[in-house]
Amino acid sequence: MSASEELQKLIYDRLVADPNVHAEIAGRIYDRTPQNVVHPYASFGPADQVEDDDECVTGFVETLQIDVWSQYQGGKREAKRIADAIRKSLHEYAGELTENALFEMRVLTVRHLDDPDGITSHSIVTVESRVETA
Repeated sequence: MSASEELQKLIYDRLVADPNVHAEIAGRIYDRTPQNVVHPYASFGPADQVEDDDECVTGFVETLQIDVWSQYQGGKREAKRIADAIRKSLHEYAGELTENALFEMRVLTVRHLDDPDGITSHSIVTVESRVETA
């Protein structure tokens, strides 16, 4: 398993197990969103890696986007609440990877915007992780 794949699995497992996140989206966290998805839900968005090698240590910094999607008729409130639960769950999370090592995880930004469809609210949680590779 690649270190990036292992990191995504760690994040997924953390969010599914978090009771506050579960109360909002009941495990609806997708890598590939199904066609007839039930709102609200979260999905993995783009990710990028930058090498972060040091003396005798090979690693990278991965920035990963988690998207929150809501069709709550009262505006962005539901998407904001879900994004906040995700932020609290992941910021400074000290989870353990199996094959590699998570050095640090931080939530860098949370953004809220309207989707162009005029119905959906979209929040973006940007997570940065430093990983030492095996």
